[in-house]
Amino acid sequence: MAMAIAEIEAMIRAALPDAKVEVRDLAGDGDHYAATVVSSAFKGKSRVQQHQMVYDALKGRMGGELHALALTTSAG
Repeated sequence: MAMAIAEIEAMIRAALPDAKVEVRDLAGDGDHYAATVVSSAFKGKSRVQQHQMVYDALKGRMGGELHALALTTSAG
């Protein structure tokens, strides 16, 4: 079962409360998304660390309920 955009956004915001989050469904199939996440929590972190923080926020759903998520992150 695919994840809804609102659920993805809520999970990211729960882990990164100040985050500006925008999620788009790339293929219209509820399975392939792109997300832009801007959070002060990313300050001083490498891009890999930033992406890991977002994946951690999704609590293991990447690769299962959430098949593909293209990430763009920044500290703002």
